[in-house]
Amino acid sequence: MSFRIQPAAPARLNRCQLFGPGSREALFAKMASSAADVINLDLEDSVAPDDKEQARKNIIQAIGDIDWGNKTLSVRINGLDTPFWYRDVVDLLEQASDRLDQIMIPKVGNAADVYAVDALVSAIEAAKGRKKRISFEVIIESAAGVSHVEDIAASSPRLQAMSLGAADFAASMGMATTGIGGTQENYYMAHEGAKYWSDPWHWAQAAIVAACRTHGVLPVDGPFGDFGDDEGFRAQARRSATLGMVGKWAIHPKQIALANEIFTPHEKVVGEAREILAAMEEAKKNGAGATVYNGRLVDIASIRQAQVIVKQAELIAASS
Repeated sequence: MSFRIQPAAPARLNRCQLFGPGSREALFAKMASSAADVINLDLEDSVAPDDKEQARKNIIQAIGDIDWGNKTLSVRINGLDTPFWYRDVVDLLEQASDRLDQIMIPKVGNAADVYAVDALVSAIEAAKGRKKRISFEVIIESAAGVSHVEDIAASSPRLQAMSLGAADFAASMGMATTGIGGTQENYYMAHEGAKYWSDPWHWAQAAIVAACRTHGVLPVDGPFGDFGDDEGFRAQARRSATLGMVGKWAIHPKQIALANEIFTPHEKVVGEAREILAAMEEAKKNGAGATVYNGRLVDIASIRQAQVIVKQAELIAASS
């Protein structure tokens, strides 16, 4: 283990992040009563330019008026390359109630982008005496973002989560696809006449997970565009979970249950993790650093793996 121990990520549930446009306030109460762990009210891509001001007002009103339960409540502001973002931040922090938990910053290309928002947020919090410190989530959506992903992950103590935005990322990279996540038809290998489809997002996801785990940030998978393809969503979510991501976006209500299904550890898996911890505790009492569990070697690394699963199960139980 390195002398510099990697910090733990925030202890919060993040299995599903449900998105809804700020211009459609009729959706807010339904979002609040959903099974999503995180609610992302959107001021960016899903809101037309002429509707941005009203959408901002809608969200500010809803933050205080609606019972959001124990969900993490987040607002995605507009990008720093637009004339809208500063007013999003100013109005949210000067007018919204303390129920707001998080600001999501889109299209982050380097650490300075986060610094700019952090400076503005810090000044408003101090001026207005806001008691709750706003956290950040960033979206990696460009070649620059993935190139600077570790600097971004270390950019602010406010940063709690990082997502991959597949659509804009694909456009920035010049990828020959209009798909949003999932397997791409022409990204395959051929052997003896058979095609084998691989995952074009894998390397970017792995880079995000590594940067996030190094700096104590939650890595989250972004959208899956084809909300009619449940099995495609499950397949990508399972790959993301296996890589170490903690959850996935839902851009349609039907995707909430799918995300929760994949990112909730199965009872059998949780039971096995608890048994591994018990077996290692017994080995420790006997002065051993490893033992055998169900025919396989388990050691100190196994403890850390099992603890991740048990901790997730405990968070879910506590939220229920």
